[in-house]
Amino acid sequence: MSAPSPAIATAQSRAIGLIATGSLIALLYFARDVLIPITLAVLLSLLLWPLVRALRRVGFGPTGSVLATVLGLMLCVGALATVIGVNLARMAASLPQYEDTIRDKLAALDELTVTRFKSIEGQMGHLLGEREEARPAVSARALRRLSAMTTGAAAAPIPVELHPPPPNAMQLFQRVLGTVWTPLETALIVLVVLFFVLLEHETVRDRFIRILGSTDLRTTTLALDDAGERLSRFFVSQFSVNLGMGVAIWLGLLAIGLPHAFLWGALAATLRFVPYVGLWIAALFSTVLAAAVEPGWTLALETLGLFVLVELIASQLVEPFLYGHTTGLSPLSVVIAAIFWSWVWGPMGLVLSTPLTLCLVVAGRHLKGFSMLELLLGNSPALSMPQRFYQRALAGDSQEIITAARLYLKQKSVAAYCDAVILPALHLASLDFSTGRISQEQQVKVRESVVTVIESIAGERVPSRRRGQSVSVLDEASPGRILREHREALTGRWQGPLDVAPASIILCVSLGSPADDLTAELLVRIVRAQGLDARHVSLEDLAQPPPDASPAAVAVVFLVSAFPSGQRRLVGPTARGLRPRIPRARLVTLFLRGLPLQGAAALTDSIADNDDSADLDAAATSIQEALRICLEWKEQRVKRDR
Repeated sequence: MSAPSPAIATAQSRAIGLIATGSLIALLYFARDVLIPITLAVLLSLLLWPLVRALRRVGFGPTGSVLATVLGLMLCVGALATVIGVNLARMAASLPQYEDTIRDKLAALDELTVTRFKSIEGQMGHLLGEREEARPAVSARALRRLSAMTTGAAAAPIPVELHPPPPNAMQLFQRVLGTVWTPLETALIVLVVLFFVLLEHETVRDRFIRILGSTDLRTTTLALDDAGERLSRFFVSQFSVNLGMGVAIWLGLLAIGLPHAFLWGALAATLRFVPYVGLWIAALFSTVLAAAVEPGWTLALETLGLFVLVELIASQLVEPFLYGHTTGLSPLSVVIAAIFWSWVWGPMGLVLSTPLTLCLVVAGRHLKGFSMLELLLGNSPALSMPQRFYQRALAGDSQEIITAARLYLKQKSVAAYCDAVILPALHLASLDFSTGRISQEQQVKVRESVVTVIESIAGERVPSRRRGQSVSVLDEASPGRILREHREALTGRWQGPLDVAPASIILCVSLGSPADDLTAELLVRIVRAQGLDARHVSLEDLAQPPPDASPAAVAVVFLVSAFPSGQRRLVGPTARGLRPRIPRARLVTLFLRGLPLQGAAALTDSIADNDDSADLDAAATSIQEALRICLEWKEQRVKRDR
């Protein structure tokens, strides 16, 4: 039996993947009553394991350290629940004294909203020419029915209402127990599972490694360590931030005079574990209480403003300082994860959404089969900087490229940006052009984007494109030639005066390809920014030099080649031809490195084997290295002039 074709095999694998994903989601949904306590216990174990390990170092045994940790957790949660419950009961007992204030506020709100809306509606109806129409006549059938109802009103039976007797103590206890039994049952299961997970932490870890990575222990161990470290750091940081926010809100509410300030601080610290909505639930209830306490609105506005101020400080200053992007999640993935997990597991899923998504991102980072998860959920860039440059250039969006370039240039130099972004992006363009993947319109967009970005970085005014210009990004109107023409429009055909001091000009010679032209032009602009007289010439310009040019004025000559190509064979003949004409100039090759077809070092070695090395003084493999050679020459000249 013949093997299936690759297309069929791919379709089958995709179908299997979809079925497996659907089955997994169904399992998560229907088994949530079992999975939620287990997941919560495992995540709590990551938070509490450092404490267990510290207790073991102090002298507690394995069982004693786990038991002390779990009991401490129970005491903290129980104390917090007791404090919140007592304060809630006190607040409920004090609500009747605010009844008049609440009634006045509701009437004021009704006056501001409903009454004004009805007034506006009546005015709009008057403006539109609406008139009150006469009421339609009542039908005879409706009159007979109304008459019958009126006639029989006197004989209508007296309604009787049956009220159950007030519940006794046992019935009240059963109601309360029925309300809290489900949370208590879940908490009990979590504590039991947490105890055994902490007690057998090493065993559970080893079994998990054996299941997932029996053939690659290193990768699986690295993934588990990464996940545990990230989750522990996230939990500890989040707990610290929420506790600090609770204390800040408690003290702030106490200062502005809101009753039960400790209750709202505790609720804010607790509910903030629920992403996005938890804190604002506490803010809503505390603001409502503030509105009920005071006849005016000052206390309510101060309460709401306090919550907003504390949240802004925590989210914009404290949290980025503590853990920033160490979780590795993109903001969009956090929102989507919150929606998904709350749909699957309800409110508890919303609480666990960030830790669960973080585990998926770590799995995608270290396990090859889950690599797509890191791409979808992680905060690492989906495209490299050269890919983004080329993609936005294809779309003609030079402004986004300029914005990204300016951010990059705040930390690194223009030469580094050219080496790391512009030239690799141009290499992508050349590969697509050689295979015919770039349309004529896209060629124009890429060319104009490259010119616009380079001149914007240099702070130059970008001339508008003339009609009838060549449209190919890699033809005679390449970006390098266009940029050179723009400079020549300001500095003259020879890019400066010819009557200059000896050994003061740096020539950047393009070996012929459009990419070579652009690289040579970039080097010229970067060197000129250092106060040196650099000029961009081609091989044709060397064959026909200016009649008044002095060979002694040339100090350094760069033979520039961006990508491995046939033009690099011209290096040897060009160097041998230049050496007799400018014997005192340094001849340097600039062959960019990191190219897939042939490395610059290998090409330099081949030149040396062909006895061309006698005509070369140095070799550079990046614009930064070429700039360093120029600066070293400048320093030597300054010392010599002294």
